[in-house]
Amino acid sequence: MGIRNTKNTFGSLAKFFHWITVALILVMMALGIYMHELELSPLKFELYAFHKSLGMIVLTVVLLRLAWRKIDPPPTPISTINQKQALLAKWAHIFLYACIAGLPISGWMMASASGTPIDMFNSGMIVPNLFSSSESILVASKVAHEIIGNLLICLILVHSLAALKHHFCDGDNTLRRMLPWSRTR
Repeated sequence: MGIRNTKNTFGSLAKFFHWITVALILVMMALGIYMHELELSPLKFELYAFHKSLGMIVLTVVLLRLAWRKIDPPPTPISTINQKQALLAKWAHIFLYACIAGLPISGWMMASASGTPIDMFNSGMIVPNLFSSSESILVASKVAHEIIGNLLICLILVHSLAALKHHFCDGDNTLRRMLPWSRTR
């Protein structure tokens, strides 16, 4: 398998970006849900700091992924996919990318609005605040973060179910061509 996409399948770099994004998002969501329910404690602050650092990694990965997608466009849609399905898939991907980028951006906005810069994994490498402390921006970014997170969960479910539908019901290569180390028929 080559690093670049072909007309029939995704290349190794596109697959890497896809699956590292999946792993990061699953960890971020589980961590976000878990830490939100914790009582105020040093552990909660440590988890929030870790969550913020991972969020910046997610933002970096999605920006690299979008840049790579511009350089190396995805394969052509499977021939059995009609125009309506292709249009739905295109918009679903646009919304997925927007949510994947929007979540860490809204988190960065929360950190900035609260006046606490992000210290990447407590390394002393500080991500600068986007602006000065602001209670109104803090409230708005918290709401945005929650809405985008819930929307992303829904989009991931639809995206996953669509891939499984293509694989098990339609018997096409839609899922197989994104799986690591898989060969398309």
